[in-house]
Amino acid sequence: MKKTLTIICLLFFCSIIHSQTDTLQVKLDSIIKEANLLYSYEKATWSATDLAYEDERINTNIGAYIVHHSNDSIFVTFADKEYKTQTAQYSYNLNNLRVPAKQDFEPKPLSEKSSKLFEVRNEILRQLNADPAKYGLNFQKDFNPNPVLVSANGSYRLYLIIGTAVPDVIPFGNDYLFNADENGKITDWKIFHKTLIASQVKGPEGQQVISVVHSHLKMTPYISATDICTFRLYGADLFGLEEFAVLSTALNKYFTYNASQNKITVTDL
Repeated sequence: MKKTLTIICLLFFCSIIHSQTDTLQVKLDSIIKEANLLYSYEKATWSATDLAYEDERINTNIGAYIVHHSNDSIFVTFADKEYKTQTAQYSYNLNNLRVPAKQDFEPKPLSEKSSKLFEVRNEILRQLNADPAKYGLNFQKDFNPNPVLVSANGSYRLYLIIGTAVPDVIPFGNDYLFNADENGKITDWKIFHKTLIASQVKGPEGQQVISVVHSHLKMTPYISATDICTFRLYGADLFGLEEFAVLSTALNKYFTYNASQNKITVTDL
């Protein structure tokens, strides 16, 4: 009887461990999925804005741009300064976010979808600008927040991800997520990092850094989609780094992201 009870207890313990592992993997898979979306939006935006602002046919009448996706395509739409007319649209395939698969320069009224996205984004930004202290907004010179709006089932997620032209730096940190309803009213928000983490990719004597690491406080127990997006844009694409790691003080784990594999591995401390 005692032997049977021991076996049952061991099986129960193994079941718990397996369940925890499965739950963690589901979480990491969801982070990778969101990071992939953020990266595709930002990478397409980098390409499209360079093309648009260098194009004399349209660069004098650009008010703003908005990004959306459909299946395996990313669309970067530029509007005039009155937000009424589409002045250009660049379409990208997910397998090539550097060169647009299609370019459309025919002036036309903004689509209903684009108009709605502009409306929601502007409303969210209006709330942030009206009371930045409420949302804990704090940005440093030369490190600018880029708003990335994602629509999903009638609600919206707006990320603020830091961009910079400062050389040899990966601009982790100062990143936020704002959830909003169908009208753009903020319902809740999350701060991933309270400060900027400007990770240097060169050592004091100019030597190339192989990898970078930063730690997360308990408010952000996992590696974040914004971490991965920023690393892919700067660390991997600009500086050729292969991986970075996050130390989770809440979970006592290292999360290491590998760009070529697009995979997160976990190491217990």
